[in-house]
Amino acid sequence: MGAYIARRVLLMFPTLLGILFVSFVVVQFAPGGPVERVIAQLSGADTGASRVSGSSGGDFGNRAQPGATGDAVNSKYRGAQGLDPDFVKSLEKQFGFDKPAPERFALMLWNFARFDFGKSYFRDTTVLQLIKEKLPVSMSLGIWMMLITYLISIPLGIRKAVQDGSRFDTWTSAVIIVGFAIPGFLFAILLIILFSGGSFWSIFPLRGLTSDGWSQFPWYWKIIDYFWHMTLPLISMVLGAFATMTLLTKNSFLDEIRKQYVMTARAKGCNERQVLYNHIFRNAMLIVIAGFPGAFIHAFFSGSLLIETIFSLDGLGLLGFESVLNRDYPVVFGTLFIFSLVGLVVNLLSDLAYMWIDPRIDFEAREV
Repeated sequence: MGAYIARRVLLMFPTLLGILFVSFVVVQFAPGGPVERVIAQLSGADTGASRVSGSSGGDFGNRAQPGATGDAVNSKYRGAQGLDPDFVKSLEKQFGFDKPAPERFALMLWNFARFDFGKSYFRDTTVLQLIKEKLPVSMSLGIWMMLITYLISIPLGIRKAVQDGSRFDTWTSAVIIVGFAIPGFLFAILLIILFSGGSFWSIFPLRGLTSDGWSQFPWYWKIIDYFWHMTLPLISMVLGAFATMTLLTKNSFLDEIRKQYVMTARAKGCNERQVLYNHIFRNAMLIVIAGFPGAFIHAFFSGSLLIETIFSLDGLGLLGFESVLNRDYPVVFGTLFIFSLVGLVVNLLSDLAYMWIDPRIDFEAREV
């Protein structure tokens, strides 16, 4: 076991290197960039991406000197006509683009190895501080979504498998299919219309994770207020994941129920509960556990983007999206590195959980 864990940990380093390298190369060929964004702001041609995060571009407007050199035109950047070439060069130096790409990539790797992700280009704070500020929202959505999904979907999927073809299986399947067919963001809008003062009732709040003055509330009212704000976003996020996990669990158990060893266990006198939980459970749960890493990463870092936007929840999904729009590369690469590292660690933990569910799995004999 120890040798397998060591091999997996060592393989994380080239994997992270490959992810960062491919992303860095893609960024080099992507149109636009932080310099172009500042130039667009100065020329009045900003597309509005910067306004998503409310950033103002720092003090660039005060440093610009449009028309300072008359006919001087910097052909490297579109829209740089009329700007002092020295000013454009100062922008390149400030953003680090005065160095060749290989040197910038090597410097980024050296900083990331020390968990130094730098500062945001357009926000006066470090990348780690930004992630720390946004993490509570994503953790709240992700943890509760995963907990609710697994607590409901696994027992329901098992019961549907045991009662396959029954009336219970039929009507629950109909509900699940309808839930799966409705996009989460569309259901979120429907919930807002119904319960957040859209056209009917005004029961739940429309924005934020807590109410104003939350820190002054009694502890029991803090809990109530927190879940009051979380109710609609969680319902919207759980809908699709709930349907997928339930059907996955049902199909996995159905495959195991039909196998020969189940008939053998019954022939030996085991009752249905013993057959289900002593023999079928650990085999059927392997495929459910295999999907946990992807579901975990999706719930925490990407699946909540539209929900965060609709309910005005400032989390990691929205941070990453705004950073890509604004070409805020330190935030983009910093969050990419952290998300990838977390994903690799969770993937390893998922493999180790196989052994807990089924001790017959031998990691020492498995080739990586």
